[in-house]
Amino acid sequence: MALNRRIFLKNSALAMVGVGAAPLWLQRAVYAAETPAQRKKILVAIFQRGAADGLNIVVPHGEKRYYELRPTLGIPQTSVIDLDGLFGLNPALAPLKPIWDQGHLAMVHASGSPDPTRSHFDAQDYMESGTPGMKNVDGGWINRSLLPMAGPQSPVRALALGATLPRSLRGPNDAVAIESLNGFQVRDASAAKIFESLYLSTDDQVLNGTGKETFEAVALLKKVKETPYTPASGANYPGGRFGDSLRQIAQLIKSNIGVEVAFADYGGWDHHVQEMNALPNMLRDFGGALAAFWTDLGDLRDDVVVVTMSEFGRTARENGTRGTDHGHANVMFVMGGPVKGGKVYGKWPGLADHELYEKRDLAVTTDFRAVLGEVVANHIGNKDISKVFPGYQGSAADFRGFLKV
Repeated sequence: MALNRRIFLKNSALAMVGVGAAPLWLQRAVYAAETPAQRKKILVAIFQRGAADGLNIVVPHGEKRYYELRPTLGIPQTSVIDLDGLFGLNPALAPLKPIWDQGHLAMVHASGSPDPTRSHFDAQDYMESGTPGMKNVDGGWINRSLLPMAGPQSPVRALALGATLPRSLRGPNDAVAIESLNGFQVRDASAAKIFESLYLSTDDQVLNGTGKETFEAVALLKKVKETPYTPASGANYPGGRFGDSLRQIAQLIKSNIGVEVAFADYGGWDHHVQEMNALPNMLRDFGGALAAFWTDLGDLRDDVVVVTMSEFGRTARENGTRGTDHGHANVMFVMGGPVKGGKVYGKWPGLADHELYEKRDLAVTTDFRAVLGEVVANHIGNKDISKVFPGYQGSAADFRGFLKV
């Protein structure tokens, strides 16, 4: 059997090697229903893996110390897209300025994890689990944020664009990882029946249930793939993996198949050397993809909130190889119809030597869980923040107020 293989995961366990055919027993997967379902609130989470340089993304150009710390890496004031006199966008993020002007894009600066680790692996794990400093917590914050549902639920309720299910989506609620919609195809039509028979006839209840749910996801995504899709309103996604991921997420949301949370990765932000050679190109992709996604959503913008995160920031001072090293605080973006944008939220600690964390990094003044918690509580509607973020002592009083409630 010549199959185009994709690995599906459920609750972090291997479910099956997927094939793209609809099982005959599929009863509850509905695509493009005649009567539209009640519109749901949708969260799109984006992880900038590698520790993005928040100081060169949302630039504190109004603080002289920034240029003293970065004599060659500082973004010139003449190039910065001013936002409020203190902060400005990197010029490569120009496509995002209209969304800021419309009041639907906000940033939370000096945000991040209170844990001091400078390990990529540990910091990413803590951010995705939602439990800084705690390694023995099962599952991730996105999975825990999903509210219980009465009756049947979409097999693609929670999904990630990628080959494996990220930590943040693992847990008791069903979630699926897909590498690409274009990967759903079968060259041998009998293969689907063989896989379906194997999974549904097993006495192992876990495999049986997982196999059924996975076949439902395969069937639903196959139907989406087979429906021609053109981004709306001339939205032009940049080429490359990240732009393609957001295009596919927009397609899945607009297909009305029950997506509630979606996750996308954008890696490669670890710029220890020659940062200015790589960062502008990455930011052009990043900003261009977000702007295209915003345009493409159309009137669904009112139901969608996008939040970005990165495991930690980078050193305030540039290093000797025209790069930056592992730091502490960073900047998070929040975009969507419900966002009270046009503002940089958070308490700015400053960049003077006595204000830097360990005398080298931007200090964290907003716990990343306060940012994510506001989205979980006021957009998804899960008010039980202590269960979504075990061990977190914060409350609604820590929220920055960037969502309309």
